[in-house]
Amino acid sequence: MDKPQNNSQQNTKLDFYATPAHPCPYLEQKDSKTLFLNPEIHPNAPIYSWLIDKGFRRSGDHIYRPHCDDCAACISIRVKAENFEPNKQQRRCFKKGRKFTTKIHPASFDNQHYQLFESYINTRHADGDMYPTSEKQYKDFILCDWLNCQFLDFYDPTNSQLIACCVFDQLNNGLSAVYTFFDPDYSKYSPGRLAVLNLIENCRQMSLDYVYLGYWIKGCQKMSYKGEYRPIECFINDRWVSLN
Repeated sequence: MDKPQNNSQQNTKLDFYATPAHPCPYLEQKDSKTLFLNPEIHPNAPIYSWLIDKGFRRSGDHIYRPHCDDCAACISIRVKAENFEPNKQQRRCFKKGRKFTTKIHPASFDNQHYQLFESYINTRHADGDMYPTSEKQYKDFILCDWLNCQFLDFYDPTNSQLIACCVFDQLNNGLSAVYTFFDPDYSKYSPGRLAVLNLIENCRQMSLDYVYLGYWIKGCQKMSYKGEYRPIECFINDRWVSLN
């Protein structure tokens, strides 16, 4: 796969490899394959932005895209910030979330964020492959030292408590949501939805085009929420298609 030509630089090849088939973590009775960028290659921000635009995602330092033989259920989606129209539920969520204060800062390890992450995994994802978690697993999953990776933090002003964190990467043309974790005691505020709404608003304020939300899987309840942001664009057959 060729990277885009960049001024005096000539196109170079990016090295990828595909995993063997393994049980799909999202759809029962399905096998999946994944295409990974060679982990020895750490692309710069422009190349990473280009890969995101081609349907790739990252987990820590690893950049990947589904590469299944007989399934195309995982669809990379993005929201064009200036066209986004919140529905009634989203407007209500955004209004309720105004009680929280927010802060954006470079992503780094600290005990406060790790404890919030650990509590979230223990409570919400004890059946997942990140349980039980560890500081190393957290760092390997969240952080990346060659990207502009940011934390969008939410605080309860009544006690200055960190109640949610949205991890995102700043790209050339937008923001890419990586992961959101939160205090389960604040679930009634829908922190995951609130995080995406704030990313869209920040994207507008920064005059960027898109918020990338990762993979939308209609048949997976855990992923179905991503389809509620309309209009969205889906990466299908190597091109972005609008879906109202």
